[in-house]
Formats: sequence, C-alpha cells, structure tokens
Amino acid sequence: MTTRPAGLLGLAGVVSGRRPAGPITRRLIREPVVLACLLAVTLLLGLAMVSWMSMVPAIALVLPLLFGGLFLAPRSLAWLVGTAAFCLVAGGVAIDVDQTFVAVTVVVGITAVVSLGLARSRARLGLQGTMGESMLVDLRDRLSAQGKVPALPRGWEVELVHHAAERSSFSGDFAVATRSADGGTLELALVDVSGKGHNAGTRALLLSGAFGGLLGSLPPEQFLPAANAYLLRQRWPEGFATAVHLVVDLRTGEYEVRSAGHPPAIHFHAGSGRWVTLDTEGGLLGVFDQDFYAPVCGRLRPGDALMLYTDGLVEAPRRDLSDGIDKLQGEAERLIAKGFRHGAKKLIDAVASSDADDRALLLLWRI
Repeated sequence: MTTRPAGLLGLAGVVSGRRPAGPITRRLIREPVVLACLLAVTLLLGLAMVSWMSMVPAIALVLPLLFGGLFLAPRSLAWLVGTAAFCLVAGGVAIDVDQTFVAVTVVVGITAVVSLGLARSRARLGLQGTMGESMLVDLRDRLSAQGKVPALPRGWEVELVHHAAERSSFSGDFAVATRSADGGTLELALVDVSGKGHNAGTRALLLSGAFGGLLGSLPPEQFLPAANAYLLRQRWPEGFATAVHLVVDLRTGEYEVRSAGHPPAIHFHAGSGRWVTLDTEGGLLGVFDQDFYAPVCGRLRPGDALMLYTDGLVEAPRRDLSDGIDKLQGEAERLIAKGFRHGAKKLIDAVASSDADDRALLLLWRI
C-alpha cells in the first residue's frame, strides 16, 4: 500500500507538535479579519450617516450585510447584524424619522434576514463564498461527462440527447457507456431516476457513478441485478429507477437488450424499412430482488438503427404509453430519407408534448 503525501505531512505535523494549516485553519484565520473589516466599515457608515445623512443614506448598510452573508459564519454575521441595527437606532435618534427612513430600515432588516439564511445554508454545506454555486456547476458537468459515449469505430454512429424538466440544469435521466479493452464491444445503459429536476439530479449523480463502475466490470447479464441490489441497499423513500441495458458487438452488429421497467427499445430494419418494437421486460430497479433480466437479441446490419429513450418522451397525462411510442415511431419514419444524423434532437423536439418531465433519447446506427 502506498502512503499518500498528505498522510506523511500529517504524520510530520504530529511528530513536530504542529499540524499543517488546512482549509479549516485558513478559514478561521481569515474570518476574524473579514469580520473586523466589516464591523469597521459598518460603524464608519453609521457615523457618516448620523453626521451627513444627505450624503450617506442608511441604505448603505446593506452592502456590508450582503458581503457578510457570503463570507461569514452565522455567529460572526450575528455580530455584524447587531452592529448594523445599532447604527440604525443611533441614526433614528440623531435625525428625524420619516417614512423614507422607516422604509430603508425595513430593507436593511430584510437584507439581514436573507444574509443570515445564506450563511446558515453555507454552514450546512461547509462551503465559503460562492463555492456552493461552483460545486453545483461542477456536479452538473460531471454528470454530463459521465454520460458521454466513447468514440466508435468507423461504420458506427451514435447520438445522445437529454433535456431536463422545466429547463433545469439537472436531470434524472442519465447514461453511462464504455467499450471493452479490445474495443470490440460497446456497453451502455440509459437510466431514468424517479422524480425530476433537482430532486432527481442528486440521486442521478450518485447512481451514475455507481452504475458507471459496474458497467464493463461485470458480465452483461449481471449488470442489472447488481444495479438493482445497489439501489435496494440505499433504502430511499422514492429510490426506484428504470433502465435499459445494451451490449453491442461492434464487429458483427449482434446485440443484447435488457430492460428494468423501461420503455421498449426500437429497432429499425433497413431491409424492410420498418421500425420494430423489442419486447423487453423486467422489474423496476430498487423495488424488489431480481436476479435475472431476460435479454432480447438481435443484429444491427448496415443501415439499421436502434433507439433507446426514457418515458418522459412518450408519456403524457391523457395519453396511453403505446400511443406515445407510436408517435415516436411515426416521427422516426421521417428520418429514413434524410438520414439519422442529428435525428435524436429532431425526435425529442417533435415528440415531447411538454417539458414537465426529464426526457432522453439515444440513437445508435450502423452505416
């Protein structure tokens, strides 16, 4: 086992009686300095407000409060809020209180409440400043990066498009994909987590990492049972998911599709010019134990295509699921003459009845 450098530094600190300054130590060093500066600024604003009310209005007290909400802990911010309140009381005693001063006092009070709420939220996350927003952006980017399909050999094309519900940055639909060590096999899974938007996005991020680790590490027939067992162990109140698992031999075009409560895959046969629905069946992930998911086997010949999608694309409040699948197949018929390139985006735009649910579509075809 290799010892990490951080461990060696920590050991050296213990031996010498000193510990290396980490993020928490640096935060404790910085925070009193920031608090002292903000208190000084607030007192100066209060003094200027009492002395030159026409030049320095009371609304200026909002600025240190907003800054403190971003960089101070709740306890430190409470001192700043108390100082701002003292300045307002002093200003009210020294000058005539009118409606404008009362309105400004209300605005400063609302700002203080908002800043305290922001500080408490950051304290729960253990983050400072605007790092919370940066973390969310990083999580979103990681989820997108994990869903990228690896480059395919000549003669194969793939497109994956997903739209989050109500234009959110996070989606409960995600994909994981990998190629075998020799590059001859493509394995991927399209997953739909229960819920939508931000609520489903956090679970999707966790599951995409777990499923990405399982994919390619287990024999194909064991992937969905292992994913189901993992989800069962989480014991989430709304922890179920649907998934479709595809394994394709990129040399012969032979494939296997397994489904866990997911809408059926659709195969386009270039010879007949028809889209055929594959009858895949299997229980939802995370609901009950299931050790076997029956595969549907087929072969993609030159000109053929395979379409995987989530239920948000074909379900609607007053529409049967089969009607939605028929509509999807009907729109897919128009792709045949124009080619499949950019077809995934065209189908989502044409078929989705609304943006109330997450939706994703993967199109794989052989040239």
